[in-house]
Amino acid sequence: MNTKKHYIAAPDRYADAADLYRRCGRSGVLLPKVSLGFWHNFGDIDPYQRSRDITHYAFDHGITHFDLANNYGPPYGTAEETMGRLMQEDFAPYRDELFISSKAGYDMWEGPYGNWGSRKYLFASLEQSLRRMHIEYVDLFYSHRYDPETPLEETLQALVDIVRQGKALYVGISRWPLPALKVADKYLRERDVPLLIYQGKLNLLDRSPQEEGVTDYCHEHGIGFISFSPLAQGLLTDRYLNGIPEDSRMSRGSSLSSTELTPDLLQQLQQLNSEAAKRGETLAEMALAWILAQKGVTSVLVGASSVSQLEKNLRCVHAKAFE
Repeated sequence: MNTKKHYIAAPDRYADAADLYRRCGRSGVLLPKVSLGFWHNFGDIDPYQRSRDITHYAFDHGITHFDLANNYGPPYGTAEETMGRLMQEDFAPYRDELFISSKAGYDMWEGPYGNWGSRKYLFASLEQSLRRMHIEYVDLFYSHRYDPETPLEETLQALVDIVRQGKALYVGISRWPLPALKVADKYLRERDVPLLIYQGKLNLLDRSPQEEGVTDYCHEHGIGFISFSPLAQGLLTDRYLNGIPEDSRMSRGSSLSSTELTPDLLQQLQQLNSEAAKRGETLAEMALAWILAQKGVTSVLVGASSVSQLEKNLRCVHAKAFE
């Protein structure tokens, strides 16, 4: 007997809309200031019920944007499979309220056509993503990284044609250098498929998009900006203030090396934590609030391994202003 409770979204999920959403560049799209990323915690190695609880909490609190990629998991593809199961079991009635993104650009399958930015790879990958997620289109499709070998025009025309075929409503790029961003902006605009958003790593420890002029360019040209890894994979939380916990991502060496936590970095984190305490916030709250205070930023992508973690991260929406 199936005793699983049928999901009904909270009726007051948009009660905080005035504070929660921002316009994405000069488009018609509003994105939540905090978006939910599926990079970690939604693969086959993770408990499905936990993923279900996190996404329910997110949507019930106005987080409409779920960000995925073809190779999120692990294993590759399984985060999208989780999203597909969630669509079938819970979110199908709410599809038009959701803003679902996916990406292609990193290695996904063997051989010469499962990586980088060719037209063949982008089209094949998106078709696979749509099947895994049990949806007919994504709201946003990204070129996940800059390909120095494939002509930019090939990658960009693939994005144009993907939109024209109705497989994506908008397109974005992630981690492209500024000169390539300028080419993409011009090429896509001239073909009436304007670049909606740029995804880059921006946080208190890594300000590369600002230093390289990416955020300024996006702001000046009506392109949204969304920050991934806003907490530097957990460094900008209280987990590492006293060293490396046994159960941490760094102790496992999965995507964060213990060599990164140098004495200088530890001192910097402790200083930032003191500043957060003066603001009456946790380090994570302050770190997210700082990103949202930066010129041109539309949203931050947060991961979550629990509902309580997501609840804490959402507090940044009401954080004190930065002077």
